[in-house]
Amino acid sequence: MADPRGFLNIEQQKPTPRPVFQRIKDYNEVYQPFPEESIRAQASRCMDCGVPFCHTGCPLGNLIPDWNDMVHRNRWAEALAELHSTNNFPEFTGKTCPAPCEASCVLTINTPPVIIKNIELAIVDKGWEMGWIKSVPPTRESGKKVAVIGSGPAGLAAAQQLRRAGHAVTVFERDDRLGGLLMYGIPDFKMGKYYIDRRIQQLEGEGVRFQTNAEVGRNIDAHELTKKFDAFLLAIGSGRARELDIPGRDLAGIELAMPFLTQQNRRCLGEKVEGKELTATGKNVIIIGGGDTAADCLGTSHRQLAKSILQIDYNPRPPENLNPETPWPLWPKILRFSPAHEEGGRRDWQIKTTRFVGDKAGNTKELHAVRVNQYYDETGERQFEEIRGTDLVFPCDLVLIAIGFSGAEQRLPALLGIDLDTRGNIATPRGSYQASRPEVFAAGDSRRGQSLVVWAIAEGREAAREIDEYLMGKPSQLKSRDSSLLQLGRNEKRKSN
Repeated sequence: MADPRGFLNIEQQKPTPRPVFQRIKDYNEVYQPFPEESIRAQASRCMDCGVPFCHTGCPLGNLIPDWNDMVHRNRWAEALAELHSTNNFPEFTGKTCPAPCEASCVLTINTPPVIIKNIELAIVDKGWEMGWIKSVPPTRESGKKVAVIGSGPAGLAAAQQLRRAGHAVTVFERDDRLGGLLMYGIPDFKMGKYYIDRRIQQLEGEGVRFQTNAEVGRNIDAHELTKKFDAFLLAIGSGRARELDIPGRDLAGIELAMPFLTQQNRRCLGEKVEGKELTATGKNVIIIGGGDTAADCLGTSHRQLAKSILQIDYNPRPPENLNPETPWPLWPKILRFSPAHEEGGRRDWQIKTTRFVGDKAGNTKELHAVRVNQYYDETGERQFEEIRGTDLVFPCDLVLIAIGFSGAEQRLPALLGIDLDTRGNIATPRGSYQASRPEVFAAGDSRRGQSLVVWAIAEGREAAREIDEYLMGKPSQLKSRDSSLLQLGRNEKRKSN
């Protein structure tokens, strides 16, 4: 540990967001660049704990104290090598992850935590700036072929790991661009699409093949693929959006969140939007849901100049600081604010939508709701009851439903003859990624259910390890660290001494 008193002498500092009046006029990223000297100072706050709980908070098991120390010592290449040893795409997590590692930081017990994900992002940004991140083709070919269905973070991470193990990898993506929900589900103001494009170029340089507009089971014959490939990984996400089965749902102006976000992402990419145009411009907007997708809808609606925005949540308002139900080092269930909430709109809790009312033309005009109370039954299960006399009516021209997802799309698993679990996800034995058909594997949201980008990358890596062992009879000895980066790191160390 370079500075044993860093956590005592230096206060937490975070990147500064652009002013609200400025950022809502465009779709550029919210945060301003963070000076290198500030990042190094923040890295010195890491205590190098005897038991680093940040390791367990991170699904990838990132070596956080190690690269914090290296950043503080100005050994960036070495830090990048350590970071890449556990995480294929640190910029994806640095931009989108809610940072469960920070919630597990020992400093969180009585002070603000180390800004781990900002340091992670600074490391990988430095790597790209210096030209250190390059394609790493395999040194040998295994002769085995693997098809990866889906190009989200789980599919891309698995594809890179499998290719570096020497397997021929082809990624099939049904959309016209690669990246899955990173491309069309996450707004540009949260993560620019060039982060995805340059990683795709890296993977192509390593020999990974990509096919877009390739929907297996429709324009790509699933059974023909089984004859050409030795193993398959389904990384198709959790594509079935949860719905509201209530009166008036069929009115115009009531939309699922993902098509709304996808359209705006296409506009930002300069593409023409086909079909019914979804926009919040000049409208009274209600967003149903309290998670990240709802916040993305909120930020997008601000930039589309909505007339008014209300975000409603079925759950009670969480406490703002500490929640005794989730003590450290658990992920705390507390009130969270995204930059979109700083930009305007209202939030309300304990609201259950009961019906929609429209005009004679079939357009939605009112959302009817009632307050609910949360309680726990005799089995400990959470329940909700309506509170009598609390009927509510909200005017609305556009309603965006952002209440999560309920499992993988079932058509492709059915075509391949693999089982689903009770939640609608692809069934795999506990602790495994292998589906009911031995050559088929699953990873990411399609296996574990709706989750985080960091979990998708972790699952992709683990699924790749299991596929490699299935193909070869034993796991390949992948080098976890780039030797060229380690040499740069050694040079940095000599200079610092």
